[in-house]
Amino acid sequence: MTTIAVLGAGYVGLTAAACFSHLGHDVIVSDINQIRIKNLQDGLCPIVEKELPELLETGLRNGKLQFVSDNSVAVSQADFTFLCLPTPQSSNGDVDTSFVQAAAKEISPFLKPGSVIVTKSTVPVGSTKIIEEMLGRSDIAVVSNPEFLREGTAVHDFLNPDRVVVGSSSETAARSVAELYSKLNCRILITDPASAETIKYAANAFLATKISYINAIAAVCECVNADILSVIEGIGSDKRIGPEFLNPGPGWGGSCFPKDTIALVKIAETAGYDFSLLRGVIAVNAEQLQRVTEKILSRKPVGAHDFKVGVLGLTFKAGTDDLRDSASITIIRNLQERGALVSAFDPTVKAMDSINDLVDVRFAAASIDALTDCDVMVILTEWPEFALLEPSEVLKVMRSRSVVDARNILDRDKWVEAGFDYQGIGRS
Repeated sequence: MTTIAVLGAGYVGLTAAACFSHLGHDVIVSDINQIRIKNLQDGLCPIVEKELPELLETGLRNGKLQFVSDNSVAVSQADFTFLCLPTPQSSNGDVDTSFVQAAAKEISPFLKPGSVIVTKSTVPVGSTKIIEEMLGRSDIAVVSNPEFLREGTAVHDFLNPDRVVVGSSSETAARSVAELYSKLNCRILITDPASAETIKYAANAFLATKISYINAIAAVCECVNADILSVIEGIGSDKRIGPEFLNPGPGWGGSCFPKDTIALVKIAETAGYDFSLLRGVIAVNAEQLQRVTEKILSRKPVGAHDFKVGVLGLTFKAGTDDLRDSASITIIRNLQERGALVSAFDPTVKAMDSINDLVDVRFAAASIDALTDCDVMVILTEWPEFALLEPSEVLKVMRSRSVVDARNILDRDKWVEAGFDYQGIGRS
């Protein structure tokens, strides 16, 4: 019977642990946050993620899933130890791997002889060798097994992957990790550690590039009176391109794209390559945040003494409660710097004190409340419930008739017919 230890009860660690227990493995999760561990032991899921609470509950009930706050206890009987620890971005753009390295050094004396260390955290190319050095044990193999999970659909992505990437200098260790996924119907790609580590960054950088590209095309559409929705249908129908990640918006954010794109630029730079293409992608995203800010500010009524903006959506995408590097938060700050008064609503954000450094925002308990007495309604996160708003009801509470739909989720004709000045992204 296979026993897996997962170090780190964050987004990646919890998803991996719950899904591995669902596949029949015995899993023990460790985290230094004792309050989080206690809540998990009580069956409380700390993040918003579809299907995750149910898998955690099932794992606890059938004994396949345990939670502890001691790494040595977690790893002592484990055949595989997955490192799912934070790798934040440092001030110079490099990836801070201190948490991963410290954990490897800490657990080394307690690891079961012949067990395997697996890195799930997104780490720079070459980290596998560094972890091997931190362990200082020739009997322990280190394998890179990057995650490709989308927040909001992480459980589905884990259990229905396009591929599983496993990288190691030990073919035996690589195949043993691949065997953990044997119940899944997917391609297993076994490669060297450096290639596995590069694949993770390359994938996220490409997806970020696709979003920046369609945002740039949306800007062109506005200039030439084309409709971005028709353009997307036209180019997305090409099998070489595909429709995925061709949705224009306020700019990409979250825990991965901003950090990973900057990190890949730094990795390339350190290795002697100027990744100017990716630097351009990052610049286009910053430009998009400013374009949307200006689009909102342009709705200020002429001669108005103040400008009130009702923002719908704070998380970086729908289906999550993640505010990290959210385009919405950046745009709100931009608006406040230009003198706008902001009220906001998001279905999964229960208190404004959960948003660091965001002050003087009136937090509403419902979307319609956030729009009361506002000059413009702004949609910054693609929550489906916002598309169900009725123009007639919004008219009753707003003092002006302007809408900036930065996700293109509203029925434009319906809102225009109701008398609203509608502005989407890339829509004439």
